Amino acid sequence: MSSKGKLRQRNPQPEASTSNYEYDQVQEDEHHADIYTSPKSRSGIEKFFEGSQGSIIVVSALTALAFALRFYKISHPDQVVFDEVHFGKFAAYYITHQYYFDVHPPLAKMLFGLAGWFVGFDGSFLFENIGDSYITNNVPYVGMRALPAVLGSLTVPVVYAIMKESGFSTVIAAFSASLILFDNAHVAQSRLILLDAALIFFMSLTIYSYVKFRKYRYMEFTLEWWTWLLMTGFWMACTWASKVNGILTVFCVGVAVLFDLWDILDVRKEGHTMDYFYSHFLARAGGLILWPFIVYLSFFWIHFRVLTQSGPGDTFMSPAFQETLAGNELLMSSHDIYYYDILTFRHKDTKVFLHSHPDRYPLQYEDGRVSSQGQQVTGYGHNDTNNHWRIIPTKSLPETGRGRIVRNNDVVQLLHMPTNTLLLTHDVASPLMPTNQEFTTWARDDYTRHNDTLFKIQLAWDAPENEPFKSKSGYFKLIHVPTKVAMWTHPKTLPDWAFKQQEINGNKNPSERSAIWYVEDIIADQYNDEPADRDEDQRPVKVPKSMNFFKKYIELQLLMFQHNAGLTASHPYASGPLNWPFMISGISFWTDNDTQKQIYLVGNIIGWWTCVVGLSVFVGIIAADLLARRRAMDPIPDSVRNRLWNNTGFFLIVWGVHYAPFFLMNRQLFVHHYLPSHLASALIAGSVLNFILSDTINYPISYATSKTRLRPSQYADTGFKGLATVLGYGLVLFMMFIYIAPLTYGTPGLTGEQVNSKRLLSTWTLHFAAKKTHDS
Repeated sequence: MSSKGKLRQRNPQPEASTSNYEYDQVQEDEHHADIYTSPKSRSGIEKFFEGSQGSIIVVSALTALAFALRFYKISHPDQVVFDEVHFGKFAAYYITHQYYFDVHPPLAKMLFGLAGWFVGFDGSFLFENIGDSYITNNVPYVGMRALPAVLGSLTVPVVYAIMKESGFSTVIAAFSASLILFDNAHVAQSRLILLDAALIFFMSLTIYSYVKFRKYRYMEFTLEWWTWLLMTGFWMACTWASKVNGILTVFCVGVAVLFDLWDILDVRKEGHTMDYFYSHFLARAGGLILWPFIVYLSFFWIHFRVLTQSGPGDTFMSPAFQETLAGNELLMSSHDIYYYDILTFRHKDTKVFLHSHPDRYPLQYEDGRVSSQGQQVTGYGHNDTNNHWRIIPTKSLPETGRGRIVRNNDVVQLLHMPTNTLLLTHDVASPLMPTNQEFTTWARDDYTRHNDTLFKIQLAWDAPENEPFKSKSGYFKLIHVPTKVAMWTHPKTLPDWAFKQQEINGNKNPSERSAIWYVEDIIADQYNDEPADRDEDQRPVKVPKSMNFFKKYIELQLLMFQHNAGLTASHPYASGPLNWPFMISGISFWTDNDTQKQIYLVGNIIGWWTCVVGLSVFVGIIAADLLARRRAMDPIPDSVRNRLWNNTGFFLIVWGVHYAPFFLMNRQLFVHHYLPSHLASALIAGSVLNFILSDTINYPISYATSKTRLRPSQYADTGFKGLATVLGYGLVLFMMFIYIAPLTYGTPGLTGEQVNSKRLLSTWTLHFAAKKTHDS
């Protein structure tokens, strides 16, 4: 802070008649300004930049530079780069209407598909491998890369606008915007078909809208107040719908709203009634929960409406879902299953067939346990006649017609055709798992153990009670009626006495998700005819079926969550959250061995370390101020303190909520996951710089009403030193950007010595580095 600052006691000034006011509603601190800065005392250059014309010139220059840096050589490389193999492929599927599955919500990928369609992409190229040529395959990739480049470029003026709307000067706003403008990581992410540019753009618009909403807090329930509340909800939904970790933006706005509502609830400040509090609570619940959720759902509704054809994502979905897709194998090939059909059953996960053969379990296992010595029932990976089972009814049936169809929750017996024995399980430990039940078979004409041969067909995915059992699509659990165990298998194989086939056993947890089977083929019906010989009207209709949107949505959301949590495999460029703020490591996106070119995702190290310093200083300022106030000292003007707590504090919430959760995740993590937090830290760094350069801020900034108390206003006073500091720092930042640029743009190629010189930290794993030699 400048030399003007000193410890003081509070001396509220009397009301003054001025054209700038603030409504005295939330915190008393907000309505006192002990330092008054006249706009007339400012220099001419400062007046110019703080005026609307100067601000427009600055933001226009920043925006033009952003577009130039992000579109520079955007056609290079003309090959598939890093995760373009995924997101370019998904864009192609939207154009061809083929259903796919991904862990991320659809908005950004739909925008890529729209961009590809707009520039003439037909979806035939599927971005299979990093390094595949766009030119050879006639892909209009520049048009698709232009979308994130535009969004990344527009993020810069939005950051500038956030700082201006927060009451900071043009110079300080330009400083925060420059940290994003000249950042190599943001530029690299914005030049490729990747999701992060959309995520960060929508996140920045969410922050901007919420700041605007807070500025209208004294004009509650007006058109302007509602507009910015709903805009915050809309952009928040877009952020969430662009990438799965966009939900963190929802959480950070939620935290800010909780602080807001807690303040409104305080009867000691304004004495508002509970009805007043409820009205604010309901408005925020509608604008920031219900409305964003509707917007979020709408993107999935479009997603399902566009992806109507069978595609590579079919197998992730339930049979009921798959049958809504035109051309799906389950839709085209599934048949109703009739009693006395001869079937082959297959396990959904391991793909082994339900199998039996005349060989028996050994009398005693290696651990000393004794078996039943019954006929072996195993899982076999190949199709043969020992996989054939006939489905036998346990109830009376009509002679003909659809009454003979097997249905959900029917109790049946399964007859092993080659040995004429019935499938059975009992309370005998299985060979490999003593806690589970052994599966064996029993002679068909021996009724002494009839009850142990009874099994219930329980269709998966909450099928209706009377739902027909189908081949291919009829995923089911086979539940033993007396003991309630589910027929199950696992990849571990049995010893040589079972020919190293898989163990089939009874899992005592009937809700086990992996105990799912399906009918692979209908070998013959009761007359030993092929199923195709049935009457034409008994064949399944091959028109896509309908499914409730919310069922489809819930099913997809659960799968997205499960698969995202399951991304735990190691990756050579994965890194931990503790490394990210310091730019300890990057990510290799693309290499060309012939020309020694590479794209390596790494941030502008000067900018990133500046943001770390800004975060540390801000925490230090707040801690020192709290300690001083405990000792009845007042080192910071009330208006400045209010800005630090309410505005920069909000930026700190954005930073923390987008950063801290990654410490709890076990999935693959990369440095680009920190980019949203980096943007928030750039906002904090601007606020801290203003605190260091000046005792003053633009105050007040919230919009007034007729209830507003008249209070002295002040203006940000960074002076010429602020302009010189930001210009000098911006030049250094730009020089570092240029120095790292060959790694950002993938051109020109570098010699081994040049690569070594670009490795500013020893932890950066760059390609084509020269080996270090030592003189003897």
